[in-house]
Amino acid sequence: MRTIACAALALVCFHPYAHALPLADRLARLADDADPRVLSLAARALECAERHGEAESVERLAVIDYSRPSTEPRLWVFDLSDYTLAFREHVAHGRGSGANLAERFSNIEGSHQTSLGLFRTAETYVGGNGYSLRMDGLEPGINDRARQRAIVMHGADYVNPAIAERQGRLGRSFGCPAVRRGVAKPMIDSLAGGQLLFAYYPDPDWLASSPFLACESVAPGPGVATAGP
Repeated sequence: MRTIACAALALVCFHPYAHALPLADRLARLADDADPRVLSLAARALECAERHGEAESVERLAVIDYSRPSTEPRLWVFDLSDYTLAFREHVAHGRGSGANLAERFSNIEGSHQTSLGLFRTAETYVGGNGYSLRMDGLEPGINDRARQRAIVMHGADYVNPAIAERQGRLGRSFGCPAVRRGVAKPMIDSLAGGQLLFAYYPDPDWLASSPFLACESVAPGPGVATAGP
């Protein structure tokens, strides 16, 4: 898939000035159907996380734009090691968040709502939904209960674009970013072990308070050592 993406976007992959571009511009060139404003926020969050020790040597970044309907592709996975677009996919949201459009978001267990913000990926496992990827939310009060809530990436039969077109929406999860069964394993393998996922919605409170979108105020998250006096 990387070879195909690179061939289709040769100017981005091989242009001598490509790697001098800001990260947000590189992402926008790779995913021209994504909202560049969302990609800019994702790039800002990634750079902030790296600067403050929340992520080290990130090679892949997943971006979900929950302002788009579930009937449209709204998940992009970028390979930052060679600047290619690895995946462009549909993704489900939580049944408590809305029907075709996600409109409500939560960090509360039992809400069955999707959470926003920046996540760091962790280990894979096989559970009730098959091969799955655990994620840790990095934003206190926004998504930091993701592990307790079992908010994970997994494959699901209800993530079927053809059925979504007929019924007007994808099937919905309990809050997880579920993807097509056919793409779940390679996508999860590409994202496992300390990569980043950025989930966006134009929620004014989150946009104003996210520490990763106002980088100077970022506080180290769980497991990140702080300097002594």
